[in-house]
Amino acid sequence: MEKSCTLLVHFDKGTPAIATEIKEALEGSDVSAKIDAMKKAISLLLNGETLPQLFITIVRYVLPSEDHTVQKLLLLYLEIIDKKDQKGRVLPEMILICQNLRNNLQHPNEYIRGVTLRFLCRLNETEIIEPLIPSVLQNLEHRHPFIRRNAILAMMAIYKLPHGDQLLVDAPEMIEKVLSTEQDQSAKRNAFLMLFNCDQDRAINYLLTNVDKVSEWGELLQMVVLELIRKVCRTNRGEKGKYIKIIISLLNAPSNAVIYECAGTLVSLSSAPTAIRAAANTYCQLLLSQSDNNVKLIVLDRLNELKSSHREIMVDRIMDVLRALSSPNLDIQRKTLDIVLELITPRNINEVVLMLKKEVMKTQNGELEKNGEYRQMLIQAIHSCAVKFPEVASTVVHLLMDFLGDSNVASAIDVAIFVREIIDLPDTSCKGLLLCSLDYW
Repeated sequence: MEKSCTLLVHFDKGTPAIATEIKEALEGSDVSAKIDAMKKAISLLLNGETLPQLFITIVRYVLPSEDHTVQKLLLLYLEIIDKKDQKGRVLPEMILICQNLRNNLQHPNEYIRGVTLRFLCRLNETEIIEPLIPSVLQNLEHRHPFIRRNAILAMMAIYKLPHGDQLLVDAPEMIEKVLSTEQDQSAKRNAFLMLFNCDQDRAINYLLTNVDKVSEWGELLQMVVLELIRKVCRTNRGEKGKYIKIIISLLNAPSNAVIYECAGTLVSLSSAPTAIRAAANTYCQLLLSQSDNNVKLIVLDRLNELKSSHREIMVDRIMDVLRALSSPNLDIQRKTLDIVLELITPRNINEVVLMLKKEVMKTQNGELEKNGEYRQMLIQAIHSCAVKFPEVASTVVHLLMDFLGDSNVASAIDVAIFVREIIDLPDTSCKGLLLCSLDYW
């Protein structure tokens, strides 16, 4: 069976490195040469070479190095080498790296400590990890938040190993204490994430105990809270009543990412009109406030889903959706019109047509490159409105007649088709207006 790969590094097979050259460079005192040699060794290992002869050289000449880049490459090397024999037992020489890892976990430099803790997250050999656990726990109280964040992640990775709960018996209790005292938002998020993954009941208890403070938590922690709520409610639908208050409070969060996730969580947990209306309102606010076109397209997809399952509620938001036409992006305009045309009713048709007419008039200034294509979309939309509600045809005849000779042939054809369909309408007032317009034109 193929081994899992935790990293990918490009390597040009046309210029293979020779193991002896790497060994000589590693034994030298030139730091830059050591860095290049380590990169070549890692590339060869990732391409299937074993290079067993390099291990002792690296232990002797690379482990003592104080250079940060060398230490980082060393950890990458240790991550990808085979640490077990064919029988699945840890190789005896692996014990040599334990002392180095322990020294790194107690190193005065915060970067060395942090990257070593991160390395432990990708280590699966309990024989190597077990002697390091006291040093990992000490880093939970380090003054620097970067180290505390990675120490929590290392604890979570160790706890999730087979029999990891025996290596860290009191880990959930310790992390709960960290949550109550930690001030760094990223470290707090990691701590709550560990409770979420390793002791869900304790995470739920902490959340419900601090329900009034959730709106004050940082964005990262709030995102994990929403993930926990979704997971709990999927397994036990009867519990969702406990969490609706939290979701509603987070709809006013300063983070747009949190607001977006809140709206999605509301829709997934409840079909109550109040909840759906709140979600639709949130999506519309994001649609108008965000400048990123990709975000707008994603929000429009969510609104389209709401339209399919809760059309009556979306009908009330039709004018908010229409305001997205102010974006110059054709994909956004097209998707907006597609949604709106399925939401028109006798109650809102006049407002929608008036808005579309204003947009058509804006395309006549010729400032935008794709005005012709956008105008064609608008004419087609107005045409659809007139087919569904013939009474509005008379309000757009004069405007559309101006485009019979449009330079955009497709737009002119659409207008001609529209005129022909009006002639076939039984409404004589529309025909009269059309004949007047034709005489004028």
